[in-house]
Amino acid sequence: MFHILFGRSQSGALQHALKKMGVHKTETIISLWEILSIGPIQKLQKKDGVENRFVWLEQHMNDRFNELPDHRESFEKALEQLHSIPEGLPITIWIAENAHEQTGLRFVLHLLKDRTNAITTINTTKYYSELFNTRDVSYISSHTGEISSDRLRLIYEQSKLDKPLGDSERTELEQEWMTLASSSSHELLRIYQDEKIESVSIDHYDSYIVNLARQLQRECGPEEFMPAMRLIGEVIGHLEQYVGDDFLEYRIRILVQDGIFEMKGKFEGVRFYSIRLTT
Repeated sequence: MFHILFGRSQSGALQHALKKMGVHKTETIISLWEILSIGPIQKLQKKDGVENRFVWLEQHMNDRFNELPDHRESFEKALEQLHSIPEGLPITIWIAENAHEQTGLRFVLHLLKDRTNAITTINTTKYYSELFNTRDVSYISSHTGEISSDRLRLIYEQSKLDKPLGDSERTELEQEWMTLASSSSHELLRIYQDEKIESVSIDHYDSYIVNLARQLQRECGPEEFMPAMRLIGEVIGHLEQYVGDDFLEYRIRILVQDGIFEMKGKFEGVRFYSIRLTT
């Protein structure tokens, strides 16, 4: 069995779950860390598409600790692992209802389009809603990385009777990837709604960020600066889509440049500056 997940935290949680189940030696995890709801994904199945994506990330993300080279190496290694999956072995792809994981699903299915392996998907959003009656179900279930290893284990056990994707389902999702991969280079942000991935403008969340900042500003006081990291945490805690800390920090820097926020500190890293609204 091969498990494919879209993130470091969920891969670590599943690895822990598989150890508890005693199957970690026979079930392999392949993890794609890249957040595919943001940035260019045009021709990502080709080398020039990968190059274009990481150039954009280098230009726009605040890579203070020089982690992007490692991210790229990890991404390329995961692609090699996908291409090396033996024929005949079953594959499980873990997804939640967000643009990051849903884009990843379509990307992986395209890469495996010539394989005859049985491919099953586990929709953690749906299973979480069915199995766990908690107040935070909406936030946690929208991203597999927020689900604990114990709950991933329960979800996995419940999903074992699920049927693999049929040929028509696979073909439809593969074609959706080709549509995404041939989209304009200006389409840099994606959301997931009504079971479809949609491209939106890069400033789609800016007003959301500003509105939450206003709420925090009232708590802090109109003249006080708030840590940028606090605002990012607030946005992540309320946003059902998944775009990652770095993208939100990038948008805050743009809002500073546009005069919406005033900044105190240095842009060297998100923990090194604070902001406040100018009006």
